[in-house]
Amino acid sequence: MFTGIVTDVGSVLSLEGDGDIRVAIRTSYDTSGIAIGASIACSGVCLTVVDKGADWFEADVSRETLSVTSLSGWKPGSLVNLERSLKVGDELGGHIVTGHVDCSGRIEKFDSIDDSIYMEVSFPTRFGTFIAQKGSVAIDGVSLTVNTVTDTDTETRFSINLIPHTQEVTAFRTTKAGDAVNLEFDILARYVARLQKQ
Repeated sequence: MFTGIVTDVGSVLSLEGDGDIRVAIRTSYDTSGIAIGASIACSGVCLTVVDKGADWFEADVSRETLSVTSLSGWKPGSLVNLERSLKVGDELGGHIVTGHVDCSGRIEKFDSIDDSIYMEVSFPTRFGTFIAQKGSVAIDGVSLTVNTVTDTDTETRFSINLIPHTQEVTAFRTTKAGDAVNLEFDILARYVARLQKQ
């Protein structure tokens, strides 16, 4: 379980394998306190630590995960939003995030407005019922507030604003229009949508 509050920006060191892959990620975390088997959200995807060194850890990524997330576009040097899993008593600063990505989206607009960034993201319309104006969404593992939502027959689009602090402490510092992003919708929205179908 996570909150969508990024606590480190790591970088991909290497990717090995064909189909399933093993990824090594550099981090500023004190890895002596990270157990083998621990969960770390990596750009919104919950991955399990299988090996580690002084300033890096490795995780296995399945073919299925690669097929439904933006991790298939990672390469050495790619920046990765990192968040360690919640401990009992930790502050819930964002919203409840599971690390189970719903779908991949595409950044359609990434424009500077004053000191903030206006970002517009599109995704398949079949997930459109999971998002609402002023609701929460995790984009690449970052908890953000939805400004607007627009539906068409083929896609849903929503907009958010990135304040300067968020730009500074996340991998959004290198983001641009056209990039793929991992989307996880509010878990409560998933259950409400499911109940409405019954």
